[in-house]
Amino acid sequence: MDLSFYKSFISEEIRDEGRAQGRAEGRAEGRAMALLILLEQRGLEVSKAVRDRITTCDDPEQLDRWLRRAVTVTHADDIFTPEDD
Repeated sequence: MDLSFYKSFISEEIRDEGRAQGRAEGRAEGRAMALLILLEQRGLEVSKAVRDRITTCDDPEQLDRWLRRAVTVTHADDIFTPEDD
């Protein structure tokens, strides 16, 4: 059986892309969890809709914007602005 594909440049590139994608997904997931913890620790009620929107977001920059807003908002859904849509 020829296993040379697994040592080829293309297979290395595919594995590297997969690793990078996994790390990015992990970072987004971590930011989402931090955001939810912050909102809950501040005593803000987090609705299912807010929780779903946060946990399905895979854009780390967007999650960072929401995280910064979460420090000062009075309601959990105030982290979202019309520009976010």
